Formats: sequence, structure tokens, C-alpha cells
Amino acid sequence: MFELKRLKPEALAAAQRKAVRYRLLNEPRLAESICHDILAVDPDNQDALITLILSLSDQFGSPGGPSMAEAMELVPRLAGDYQQEYYAGILWERRAMSQLHTRGHGSGRIAYDWFRRAMAHFEKAEELSPPDNDDAVLRWNTCARIINQRADLRPAEQHTETMLE
Repeated sequence: MFELKRLKPEALAAAQRKAVRYRLLNEPRLAESICHDILAVDPDNQDALITLILSLSDQFGSPGGPSMAEAMELVPRLAGDYQQEYYAGILWERRAMSQLHTRGHGSGRIAYDWFRRAMAHFEKAEELSPPDNDDAVLRWNTCARIINQRADLRPAEQHTETMLE
């Protein structure tokens, strides 16, 4: 096994910029690796934690990708209730989106449940948000629009009723 090398504290800002860039280039595993390197030096680095959470969620549904539990373990490390609720909502929303792409039996019912969990977190985040920040509202509305536009996204009891008709 190789022993990982540590970043110099002076290099953390540049490494964070690279992590964001790799994520935007659809290279979430590279971004994830860089975030782990940053957090090894600065465990409370909020930008690295957020980028890591987003990088992990970019990989939901990928073979060998991270689990929801792995990503959710990071949420309590975020500073403040708003950030924790908002990013928990992001994780549930992205998990729901990855579920929609599987198109397996029951995926609409499962995705519906996960979108609703996301929306519950976004509602809590909205209550905690500063007056000039409606990010949680924007995410809640996105989830609502997806549910409203897709007939396959229904609670479990509605799926059962449809199957019996």
C-alpha cells in the first residue's frame, strides 16, 4: 500500500479550485480525491466538505459509486443548521434523480419518496435561510415540478391503486 502524501497548507486554496474544476468537468472521482486531501490537512474546511458532498452525489448510481450513507455522514460536519438541511436535501434529490435513471420496477415510487425527503429538508432550510437566499425554494420547486410532470412518481399507495384498476 502507498502512503498518501499531505498537501501543504498554503496549497489548499488552489487544490479547492482544482476540485471544483474537476467536478465541473464531470470528473467527480478526481474532485472527491482532492477533497479528501484537503480535509486531511484541514478537517473543517467547509468548501471542501461541500465539494466532497456534491462529488459523491454526482456518483450516485454509478457502478462502485459511494453510498447515500457515506455522503450523509458528512452533513453533520457542515457549519450551521441551514447548510446541513440544504445539503441533506441536495443528497436526497440527487439520489432520487439517480433512481429515475435506473427505470427498474418500483423506481417511480422510490424516487417519489426520496424527492419528498429532499423537499422536507428544503422546507426546513427555507425556514433557516437568510432573507436574500432562496436556494432552498428553488430546489423545492424543482422537485415539485419533476413530481408534477411525471405520472410514474407517486406515493406507494397510489401505485397499488393504479395496479388494481
